[in-house]
Amino acid sequence: MAAATLSPELFKALHEGLVIPAHPLALDQNRQLDERHQRALTRYYAASGAGGIAIGVHSTQFEIRDEPYNLYEPVLRMAAEEIAKANIARPFLKVAGICGPTEQAISETLLAQSLGYDAALLSMGGLVNWSEQDILERTKQVAAIMPVIGFYLQPSVGGQLFSFDFWCKFAEIPNVVAIKMAPFNRYQTIDVARAVCYSSRRDEIALYTGNDDNIINDLLTTYRFEVEGKTVEKAVVGGLLGHWAVWTKKAVELLEEIKLARANGEISKEWLTRNVQVTDTNAAFFDPAHHFAGCIPGIHEILRRQGLLQGTWCLNPNETLSPGQLEEIDRVYREYPHLHDDAFVSEHLTAWLSDK
Repeated sequence: MAAATLSPELFKALHEGLVIPAHPLALDQNRQLDERHQRALTRYYAASGAGGIAIGVHSTQFEIRDEPYNLYEPVLRMAAEEIAKANIARPFLKVAGICGPTEQAISETLLAQSLGYDAALLSMGGLVNWSEQDILERTKQVAAIMPVIGFYLQPSVGGQLFSFDFWCKFAEIPNVVAIKMAPFNRYQTIDVARAVCYSSRRDEIALYTGNDDNIINDLLTTYRFEVEGKTVEKAVVGGLLGHWAVWTKKAVELLEEIKLARANGEISKEWLTRNVQVTDTNAAFFDPAHHFAGCIPGIHEILRRQGLLQGTWCLNPNETLSPGQLEEIDRVYREYPHLHDDAFVSEHLTAWLSDK
């Protein structure tokens, strides 16, 4: 059977640049799936103007796959149902997070495909004893089923480091349509960008930032390399981000503003300051002060304040806000009121939480 590919409409939108939030998991106080708020989150992302969602990813909690939860299929199915009901006029990319050894990854990919997902965000986390060649072969098998978005996940939350040669080979795999660069490290980000520029498939692969610590600067960056006597350029066109799971409406406005600035060649110094502001808010959400221990609860806390979640509970009861994290979230709310979308959420929350 031939691999599924992106429609021309989705391919064009992916390469023009999309806001793709990493979809969280809504739980109640008993740490059971809260279907009402889970569906409300998807409705929020659809209404915000986002260009897609990624679900079954780190922000959704990798534990959804484990016994006794078995939540992987339900959360993917609910999100797909809500996107279908939303009748979104713009291109909207449904991305499924794919994990685990090859057999598990293929099983998850087939499930995602059956639910109508467009692409697989393929995590290389948790495969620390695998060779780079083994991981490349796993990627080829998933890409033979549906389009793949590569994922360079930072080591502090379960990722691993890869060589420049790995990314060169990765970029040559047919049906790899994008790479999310999220090592939170400039050197490793350049490795990916340079490998794609060197690739014969460079025009088929979109670069996306997953570097929540450097969002605006990444989106303003064009990589330029000399390849066989020719200058090759690639821009970071969009983001697939846990940070964009909150304040999503403002993220959409931000990306459109950046696209306009790039098109007009008007990159002012003010963008550097704005990058710091966004990174400062991300520090409050993602908790680098405690090695990202409060990352997911930090996202949840913003959504709880807005009414999109009931609480900050995670499947792992030890995954909680870190000491001082609430105060940091209070601070960035005070200092950067222009970055939140509370008014937008408040206006639509009742409708999103309805049973319709």
